Amino acid sequence: MKNTATEDYGPVAKTLHWITVAFVIVAWMLGTFGDELSEGRARDSGLMIHIWIGLAILTIAFVRIPWRIANPPPKTLSTEFGRWLVEWTDPVSRVMHYVLYALLVAVPAVGIALQFAQGHSLPLFGLAEIRSPWLADKAFAHSVKEVHEVLANLLLILAAFHMTAALLHHIVFGDNTLRRMLPHPRKRSQL
Repeated sequence: MKNTATEDYGPVAKTLHWITVAFVIVAWMLGTFGDELSEGRARDSGLMIHIWIGLAILTIAFVRIPWRIANPPPKTLSTEFGRWLVEWTDPVSRVMHYVLYALLVAVPAVGIALQFAQGHSLPLFGLAEIRSPWLADKAFAHSVKEVHEVLANLLLILAAFHMTAALLHHIVFGDNTLRRMLPHPRKRSQL
């Protein structure tokens, strides 16, 4: 839950946020540059890690979304730029969060559809597999791959805008928007 004394996000929200950030970056890099890996074991391993991270992102999204509903974020902080700024940026921020959450579900879901369109099973973290319900269809798989890539790139671009907005709040507006999501070092207990 959130810390109402400091209006920070709670430890669960922070942890899920930063794990998602790391996973999205790694999955995007493997998806974008995976073909640069040498053919064979390295490329196959890169694809497997990409798929597993995508499944992890989807799983985390299914935890994050209900968590966010049950634990709303702290109120938007006032800045020296006044009330007009909050009135304008708060709805934009809210829409951006909804779109980011939607993409955190859509990108892996389309990735799963791509795996099936190629006629491949979906590996579940090396524990099991889900067989493709479809026969391989090269043309359909190509179209699904393009959608997957466009959505993944859109996710990264919007995440970059999200990060830029947090930095803008921190550097230009001088408020605590960024610090509220950063992990805080634990204070040492005094003996």
